[in-house]
Amino acid sequence: MPRPIEALIHTDALAHNLARARACAPDARVWAVVKANAYGHGIERAYEGLRGADGFALLDLAEAERLRALDWRGPILLLEGVFEPRDLELCSRLNLWHVVHCEEQIDWLSRHKTHQPHHVVLKMNSGMNRLGFRPAAFRQAWVRLNALPQVDEISLATHFSDADADRFGQNGIAHQVAAFEEATRDLPGERSLANSAATLRHLADVPFGPQVRADWVRAGIMGYGGVPDFPEHDAAHWDLRPAMTLRSRLIATQSLEPGESVGYGSSFVAERPMRIGVVACGYADGYPRHAPTGTPVLVDGMRSTTVGRVSMDMLAVDLTPVPAARPGSEVTLWGEGPRGSRLPIDEVARSAGTIGYELMCALAPRVPVHVA
Repeated sequence: MPRPIEALIHTDALAHNLARARACAPDARVWAVVKANAYGHGIERAYEGLRGADGFALLDLAEAERLRALDWRGPILLLEGVFEPRDLELCSRLNLWHVVHCEEQIDWLSRHKTHQPHHVVLKMNSGMNRLGFRPAAFRQAWVRLNALPQVDEISLATHFSDADADRFGQNGIAHQVAAFEEATRDLPGERSLANSAATLRHLADVPFGPQVRADWVRAGIMGYGGVPDFPEHDAAHWDLRPAMTLRSRLIATQSLEPGESVGYGSSFVAERPMRIGVVACGYADGYPRHAPTGTPVLVDGMRSTTVGRVSMDMLAVDLTPVPAARPGSEVTLWGEGPRGSRLPIDEVARSAGTIGYELMCALAPRVPVHVA
């Protein structure tokens, strides 16, 4: 019998979450963001649930090749563009859209020999200060691109730094929307501004909701059931469903007396007689080692918590709320549990001092993954 841990990918949840993005932006098209191997879910496994998107956005050329191998013939966008001149050859062969965020990428395009002009997405640094041309340089970059025979169409994009919360007591995206609108005034081309947080929170804003919706929205974490503004809002508030479940089973139980400890470092000491369960899941499976005592879990669908330090292959849970639990009882580390129970990944991540994105992407290769 294999070790009793597995991850389930719920394609129906992926399709539901994609539909939520469409409902938020009914007049826009939707990029399904599948970077980092579809946020750890696996591009091939997630594809069936996300194939209703208008396009796929990612980072790696190898991932773009995998999508084309799945017979996807629609748009694929390289969110960071190309990393060296020869990448443009594969963009031509695979018919990829690609972001242009620096002068060097324009230089490479100007020297690229192609029979098929490229669709590029010119990115503005409107305040995130990662990638993109600053507003004062944006129009000149557009002029350079527009003059190249290697370029067929130019779309315009930016990325928000604070769409998930207010910034200095003000709307978190207003200053970036204003910068983008001013610098792109009268420039032709489709626009994309909204990430998951903006799609959920800002498309109804007055007066700039329509500008934020634009022509394309980018459904990243929301596509996988993660909540960009947790804990202010949870998945139920936004009607999002978890696309990944990580589950295992109890492999042993122990009865503790007051003063006895659990695990390495004796970081948890029992204050009363209690029963604990040992779960076949540890940091080598992708569960966060730094998750403290009190991190939520489900045991046979009942809420409980971890106790003690997470080790490589095991962790311990409090069985006080589940007195009937025994070896073989199901443990939900995050996602869908038995009998309609559910443990949002964002709750686990918050307890561990991180975000749901990291837990999804950190799922270890040794964990068997199945499509539910």
